[in-house]
Amino acid sequence: MMTSRLPLVALLLAGSVAISGCSTINRLNPFDRDDGPQEIAGEGERISIIAFDQTIEPSELLRGADFFLPTPYSRAAWPLPGGSPEQSVEHVEGSVGLNVAWRRGFGQGSGRGHHVTAPPVIADGKVFVMDGSAQVSAIDARSGQVVWSRDLQPPRRDEREGFGGGVAYSAGKLYVTSGYRFVARLDAASGAEEWRRATEQPIHAAPTVTAGRVMAVTIDNTLLTFETATGIPSWTYQALSEPARILGASSPAVSGDTVVASFSSGELVALRAANGNDLWSEGLSRASRTNALSEIRDIVGRPVIYRGDVFAASHSGAFSAIDLRTGAARWTLPVVAITTPWPAGDVVYVVSKSGELICVSRETGQVYWIRDLNEGVSARKTGGFFGIGGQPAAKPIWTSPLLVSNKLVLGSSEGQLAVVDAKTGAVERRQSVGSAVLIDPIAVDGTIYVVTDSAQLLALR
Repeated sequence: MMTSRLPLVALLLAGSVAISGCSTINRLNPFDRDDGPQEIAGEGERISIIAFDQTIEPSELLRGADFFLPTPYSRAAWPLPGGSPEQSVEHVEGSVGLNVAWRRGFGQGSGRGHHVTAPPVIADGKVFVMDGSAQVSAIDARSGQVVWSRDLQPPRRDEREGFGGGVAYSAGKLYVTSGYRFVARLDAASGAEEWRRATEQPIHAAPTVTAGRVMAVTIDNTLLTFETATGIPSWTYQALSEPARILGASSPAVSGDTVVASFSSGELVALRAANGNDLWSEGLSRASRTNALSEIRDIVGRPVIYRGDVFAASHSGAFSAIDLRTGAARWTLPVVAITTPWPAGDVVYVVSKSGELICVSRETGQVYWIRDLNEGVSARKTGGFFGIGGQPAAKPIWTSPLLVSNKLVLGSSEGQLAVVDAKTGAVERRQSVGSAVLIDPIAVDGTIYVVTDSAQLLALR
């Protein structure tokens, strides 16, 4: 079994812990169950903020009912963290045999002061990854051979206190954000740096690149935009500041001229892509008088735009479907989550922080089924002396799901991959990969790619 050290999802309680030694969400997770009963809005009706102690159950009306999933299709590229500007790819074709075709280390793994946070992206036959210390690598997608590697750390050692960031591809260029306070553009073929722009605050999430703009959110909840050609700053948007947050961050979603960004304040905001003018804002939160962690409202998973709706989930316990045009919440479920929802066809899947995979009707918010991914996992203890005493460890944390050939593939903080039937929720297979998986898997040309917390890239065919 893997250790419970989870740098990616560590809780950063402002002023209380240094970055290099932050407590982990596994050690602070008090939720044994974090779901609540469904509440469904009628046409044009909004649902009020829900109590924290509610629970969620499958709908009796939907028990055993079938639903539509779109036909899987093969993707030749995965240029952005969510696969597309909308952060939605529906249903990908690929093998779920989980046979390791190759494994390649690409630098510094997560550890004291270093955290692997960048989702991989794929284009032009190369997988682009970034390690825990801003080293960006291009790896041949078929063979696993390193094509090029570029160290983007600041030259001065006193400027290297930072972590996080990510990469995105567009039109032969690779765009990089970093916790070292910069945004940069590299040539995707050679790795040559073409421009770099300093930022006032660190950036922990990958950028979104579309329509000639690079978009990224800093840790003080500022959405920055830059011109792709020159790196010249464009408009900005400042959300509410939030000192208590989770180690991790979200990339904006874009559909047409609308940008949807999420923040650690629990705000979900829609803006005009052309000028940053705000269209609407929705808060995803619910209150608890007995649980302080519910006050951490962070929306860590990416918002997803799908068929006119925005799907997003917060750590404070609100999973919502919101009309993209008006900002009205169509339904809200009490799910505590740090993952990205996956809408496809009639349903949307979401993974709660306690490891429950939930299948929800996209239109009504009713629940088809709930599968506890930690069911049957042997309980471990932390502390104690030679196995005597100690406290039960928190449950493993799971990534967002990848819908591939009618199966859901997820990774866990315990170094496991799980294959789940997308219609029934039955767990069909579990496989160890030797290191924690905290970054969502992706699939291109029939191959599933997984990044581990030890900075290894796996190709599964």
